[in-house]
Amino acid sequence: MKVLFYFFLCVSFFGKVPELSELRDSYIAANGNQERTLAFYESLSEVTKKDKTVLVAYKGASTIMQAKFAKGKDQKKDLFKEGALLLEYAVASEPNNIEIRVIRMSIQENVPKFLKYNKNISEDKEFITTHYSTLTNAGLKEFVKSFVMHSEGFTASEREAF
Repeated sequence: MKVLFYFFLCVSFFGKVPELSELRDSYIAANGNQERTLAFYESLSEVTKKDKTVLVAYKGASTIMQAKFAKGKDQKKDLFKEGALLLEYAVASEPNNIEIRVIRMSIQENVPKFLKYNKNISEDKEFITTHYSTLTNAGLKEFVKSFVMHSEGFTASEREAF
């Protein structure tokens, strides 16, 4: 009986997707760090398109980030494509979700230009600027503000609005 209880206890902790606040922190920490990127990517391995759309966006972002550390052009290309498809699916599913727009803009600002995955930066910037004042979740508001303050896509005068 104890073995069965232990099994169910372990199963309930494994495969569990982190909370959004944890994902935000992991997303920021993963930037440019191979170990943290892998951990972030693996924490979202169970996420599918049936899950919350923002989780799909984070999975797409983590997959694109993982492509940077992949070996070989084919694997890099495959991971990038998979991640971009997930991220675009998330935006198409919830176009009015500011967190998803921040994720896409941050990815598009940071992928190599030759990939030509940068066509929505202006659109996302405008959406973020317009909708920031409507945010009520303090954690999300801080996440968006932090992104804006570090983004090269916003001018100093635009940052003052945040």
